[in-house]
Amino acid sequence: MKKLALHWKIIIGMVLGIIFGFIMNTVDGGKGFVTDWISPFGTIFINLLKLIAVPLILASLIKGISDLKDISKIKSMGLRTIGIYVCTTVVAIIIGLGIVNFIKPGVGMPQDTIEKIKLKYENDAGVTDKLVKATAQKDAGPLQALVDIFPSNIFQSFADASMLQVIFFALFVGISLLLIGEKKAKPLIDFFDSLNEVVMKMVDLIMLFAPYAVFALLANVIIAFDDTEILIKLLYYALCVFGGLILMICFYLVMVSVYTKKSPLWFLQQLSPAQLLAFSTSSSAATLPVTMERVEEHIGVDKEVSGFVLPVGATVNMDGTSLYQAIAAVFIMQVIWPEGLTFTNQMVIVLTALLASIGSAAVPSAGMVMLVIVLESIGFPAELLPIGLALIFAVDRPLDMCRTVVNVTGDATVSMMVAKSLDKLHEPKPKEWDDNYEEVK
Repeated sequence: MKKLALHWKIIIGMVLGIIFGFIMNTVDGGKGFVTDWISPFGTIFINLLKLIAVPLILASLIKGISDLKDISKIKSMGLRTIGIYVCTTVVAIIIGLGIVNFIKPGVGMPQDTIEKIKLKYENDAGVTDKLVKATAQKDAGPLQALVDIFPSNIFQSFADASMLQVIFFALFVGISLLLIGEKKAKPLIDFFDSLNEVVMKMVDLIMLFAPYAVFALLANVIIAFDDTEILIKLLYYALCVFGGLILMICFYLVMVSVYTKKSPLWFLQQLSPAQLLAFSTSSSAATLPVTMERVEEHIGVDKEVSGFVLPVGATVNMDGTSLYQAIAAVFIMQVIWPEGLTFTNQMVIVLTALLASIGSAAVPSAGMVMLVIVLESIGFPAELLPIGLALIFAVDRPLDMCRTVVNVTGDATVSMMVAKSLDKLHEPKPKEWDDNYEEVK
């Protein structure tokens, strides 16, 4: 009997988790039961993915760079990667602005709805936390993002999972290995090659738990929604964001078809486990090990390309987040600051959202922190910021889940394009967790 494909198992887990969450919302003590006895399994799963993210990046990138045999190829790969990421981000922002200006979801929102949302969320701890983080980010110097790339203690960078610092260290080690000669470098290259194989096998093992983990994660998300009336009021805005994200995925599929000559449906099928995990976790960083495994083994991108493009993308390529920021910023202005809706301000949004996406952390709800910076860049009144965030806070988590899917899909698309341009896209060679089980059982 043919085994059920992994993505179908994950989808079943997601559907059952959503149904279970709704049932627990109607049962006395149901929320507490999910929080105490179900949610921890989702947390364990995310922790396991985060556990292997840093060693996977380190091993994959160092081995990949050392295999290039030519330092000039690193420059070529880096420039193509950043160039494509910038272009896709600009496309995402333009799509977002086009949709929100055409549909105008914030125009005509009833005043009583605005007041109800304001009372419920304006002083919410989540909103306050986003404002504090945004202030800290804004107060940093203009070159702080550049300074943060260079670690003073690489072990601290490993502990903090500071992706750009880990990438810099891996590049530094990989280039140094090229410069000391093949004979001297071989023992360390062999070590990282073996480490990469071990960590990829760990991904396979962790993914066996994925269907149960997404059940726990989705059930926990559902019990967090306690005011369906407000969710319905914000449905118009949410549909604008969702529609924009769908258009962005369509754009990726066109790029896959036209540039790499691969079937878009085949691409989605191979990447779907990573997309489903991105939806469940709302974190492209937590999903990174799975994204790398799918892109390398199931899509056929060489590890020297995926090992560079995907970690960089998880940090600086936030197409879904940028699209969301464009729609959210204009929506908020349509509701409470319509006089700010000028062409100049919208052009500033394009530039600021592009820069903010580079600095946006690959963690849940980081987009709201960067949204504050985008709004402040156009002179949005500071006293209205808590109200602005409160307007969209109720639906931020489900939209965050959707935009993380777009972020991960964009990373995979760009990795395919870069690999194709460097002739590093080959026939996939999938591996299973039990490939060598017979030898050791």
